[in-house]
Amino acid sequence: MTRAELQYGLKRLRVDHHLHLVVRQFLKMIRTLPWDVEAANWYADIRHPLVSNGQQIGELDMMIAAHSLSAGAVLVTNNRRHYERIEAPLILENWA
Repeated sequence: MTRAELQYGLKRLRVDHHLHLVVRQFLKMIRTLPWDVEAANWYADIRHPLVSNGQQIGELDMMIAAHSLSAGAVLVTNNRRHYERIEAPLILENWA
């Protein structure tokens, strides 16, 4: 999902924008993990309280958070406002 979000972001930029090169290089350096059963279970755990409390965030944001939790990974984001609504033990870091 994160890869898809980055690729979509590039589609919105001019083809000569410097971020095309930066994102391509970044994606070559990282390992892409599969979405699995554990991620799906975390997604349900994340979505239910957010929807029940009227605090829902974007579908992809919830899926990214669930994927991060299932992998035991730090979620790097510049959008702490949404992710801080999640009650699960999500570890956030902002590189911006």
